Amino acid sequence: MKYADCADVIVLALPRGGVPVAYEVAEKLHVPLDVLVVRKIGVRGHEELAMGAIASGGVQVIHPEVMRGMDIPRSVFDEEAAVQLKELHRRELAYRGRMAAPEVGDKIVILVDDGIATGSTIRAAVMALRQQHPRRIVIAVPVAAPDTCAELEPMVDELVALSRPEGFLGVGRWYEDFSQTQDEEVAHLLSSAARLEQTPVPP
Repeated sequence: MKYADCADVIVLALPRGGVPVAYEVAEKLHVPLDVLVVRKIGVRGHEELAMGAIASGGVQVIHPEVMRGMDIPRSVFDEEAAVQLKELHRRELAYRGRMAAPEVGDKIVILVDDGIATGSTIRAAVMALRQQHPRRIVIAVPVAAPDTCAELEPMVDELVALSRPEGFLGVGRWYEDFSQTQDEEVAHLLSSAARLEQTPVPP
């Protein structure tokens, strides 16, 4: 809440699952909401397990422990990354149309997702943001794996995770409803947030 009503703060959601969470954060803080499109590179047959991620700006993150542990060659990663790059561009067009991504230089960016497991996706997002020189990067999630939090905290200015349970075993385990967020809901929430931004906040 220390970032509420600050003109230099923006909330960026990782779609799709991070958008409903980020919408609530942006609404409560009375700050703008946008998306930072990042694509997880899942292991074939175990798509929820990330072997890496990609983000706008040509950013790639590889999770070496997963690659080594499952004996995955780099060529397989590259093949999956090429597929996900097409989906990344499709989502950017679907969510933002032809509008440019927001300027985040010298701003405080609150990066929101529905949770953090291996951290590949959020790492890619942080690396993409660093290229734009924000003043401060804050990761904010409802739930995260404790070990991953320890790895991420040195990378950002602040990490807020309401719950860091031992025996994490995946983000979905900690939700009553973890049904898939659809593109239509993402677009609706972004549109709603834009309307809220235009509505004056009562004193």
